[in-house]
Amino acid sequence: MRTSGWTLTDWLDTYTRQEAKPAELLTPLVDALDASDPAWTYRINRAELNQQLAFLNDKSPADLPLYGIPFAVKDNIDVAGLPTSAACPAYRYDARNSATAVARLTQAGAIVIGKTNLDQFATGLVGTRSPYGAVPNSVNPDYISGGSSSGSAVVVARGLVPFSLGTDTAGSGRVPAGFNNIVGLKPTKGRFSTRGVVPACRSLDCVSIFALGVDDAATVARHLEAFDSADAYSRKPQLSVQTHLFGSAPNIAIPESIDWCGDDAQREAWLIAVQQLKEAGANITTLDFTPMQNLAQLLYGGAWVAERGAAVGDFIAQKPAEVNDVVGGIISQSANFTAIDVFNAEYRRAELAQEIQSLMREVDALMVPTTVRFPTQADVAADPVGVNTQLGMFTNFVNLADCAALSVPAPKRSDALPFGITFIAPAWSDNALIALGAYWQQQQPWTKGASEQTLPLTPAKPAGIDDQLIRVAVVGAHLTDMPLNHQLTSRSARFVCETNTADRYRLYALSNTQPPKPGLARDDTGGAITVELWDMPLTLFGSFVAEIPAPLGIGNVTLADGSTVKGFICEPAGLKGALDITEYGGWRNFLNNKNKVANQ
Repeated sequence: MRTSGWTLTDWLDTYTRQEAKPAELLTPLVDALDASDPAWTYRINRAELNQQLAFLNDKSPADLPLYGIPFAVKDNIDVAGLPTSAACPAYRYDARNSATAVARLTQAGAIVIGKTNLDQFATGLVGTRSPYGAVPNSVNPDYISGGSSSGSAVVVARGLVPFSLGTDTAGSGRVPAGFNNIVGLKPTKGRFSTRGVVPACRSLDCVSIFALGVDDAATVARHLEAFDSADAYSRKPQLSVQTHLFGSAPNIAIPESIDWCGDDAQREAWLIAVQQLKEAGANITTLDFTPMQNLAQLLYGGAWVAERGAAVGDFIAQKPAEVNDVVGGIISQSANFTAIDVFNAEYRRAELAQEIQSLMREVDALMVPTTVRFPTQADVAADPVGVNTQLGMFTNFVNLADCAALSVPAPKRSDALPFGITFIAPAWSDNALIALGAYWQQQQPWTKGASEQTLPLTPAKPAGIDDQLIRVAVVGAHLTDMPLNHQLTSRSARFVCETNTADRYRLYALSNTQPPKPGLARDDTGGAITVELWDMPLTLFGSFVAEIPAPLGIGNVTLADGSTVKGFICEPAGLKGALDITEYGGWRNFLNNKNKVANQ
């Protein structure tokens, strides 16, 4: 049975229908892995496969959500029993324990089939700085695959595995996605544990996810998300922010000017993507990206190079001949920075990050080209540092500014090469970015990686997002532009639509309430009342309810379509002496009429 290009759903459906067992699918897959393929630094053997398969004995997809699904791991992330080299053979060691991220996936039933190539010590965005060989682009081998997570992206794009793990410090989980027509999810720093990862810049590093579609990336992310007390940089999820969605007309900011470094095909693809997003209903504005560019320059032009030296500087000093010349040249600069330089750089980072976060409050997300050019292997060979710098133009600032990012495929360039765009939002907006990626895919579907296979459309709200939100019907002072609407927006609630209740409600203007409020009561002799629907993070619903004064409360409200949502209702005692305003059909209509009468 051919498994090339299968998604998570394809794998799980096959197992659930008992059409094949994991050993029947994974054994030929592992046997077929090419020993000369530079995408791999290590491919598991049958004994290592069988050892993992033994964990699945007496279990099924009902027991393990990732049952029997193969994945690949970037070779700076530990897998128990397998070597970790960080693309430096002299640095290689056998991992005793799996990284937390890997362990969470294997405990869910996933199977590691190999370790993937990378720019040595995760230093580079090109995918060429490895003694295991440059990893060719999955669509056209004359072009680069992108790095540093080159192998992880390519094995997904070529359909060998449905997902893989990379890392992302400066764009390593996004650039290869853009160059290979796949999804790259760079989570909020600390959302996934980095324990068991060879650090590049430990304070910035993230484990990232590559997948064919956003739904698969979201599924893997849910298994990786967890606080790890053994990881000093792990953070507890702030669901109050993470679960908010952007609505049906997201407000997106793009750079007001872009230096395309002479790549006209990249520029043209970007203009098409922007136009298509506008046609899909997004509100597009331009933004001065100078603070982002200034922050990006700190990563390789400032003291953060010293953090790379803290990670592997001693090894490089002891064995310089074993290190890629470009990588060694970059990291060796770490000795040029003093402690004072580091603190001054951190102060500058904090200032710029604050400025960027302030700019981003005006919109839902930023959208940038994942890269401004698509270099060939020859381009990189001619100018390895200069090309790498160009590729980080819209990636380097993201972790420094504490943002999440999602790279997704866009319509291909005029020369048929892949083109990617990246959505960026503040920390803990990961789920909102996933929903935005799904929104984009609904408008502009893409194929599976390097193949021409059709990728099934992702649901408008990928699995796992809906159950973190609660839909609330508001009827009075909480309506848009009303005095208490801030109680919704301050909790990251998002407007869904205006609609009506079923035609069996009465609305009353309550007496002695400040600000003035209506009361909604069920009555079979009543009518339909206009309400607004808002989606609120479930974790903040309790604090919202706590602010509601008597005689109002939250109960079940039936809508015109027969569905039921939580909504404002009024105790019977609170209706004594209240004015019945049902005939107006809604609170806003009543207020408008009242103002007209007062002005006559």
